[in-house]
Amino acid sequence: MEIEVGRVTHFYNHLCVAVLSLKIGLKIGDTIHILGHQTDFTQRVNSMEIEHHNVVLVKPGEDVAIKVIEPVRVNDIVYRVVQGTAEPIAA
Repeated sequence: MEIEVGRVTHFYNHLCVAVLSLKIGLKIGDTIHILGHQTDFTQRVNSMEIEHHNVVLVKPGEDVAIKVIEPVRVNDIVYRVVQGTAEPIAA
């Protein structure tokens, strides 16, 4: 299952770094899927930076830079890959 996390707002080709605008939080170790017109790959988040400072957790509404394994494009959608199935809610 995948949950939309945000979108790519910038891409720095020479660094292979994407800037994401987040709708929900993201943390180191999460697996993300980046999907766009010409983009489709999955990777683990190994490092994140806000204003050149390393961070472990990013809150909704923040912009964060992450190292990506392939080029991405502005407006590509970023999803967090969630393992397992949701448990039914008891009535």
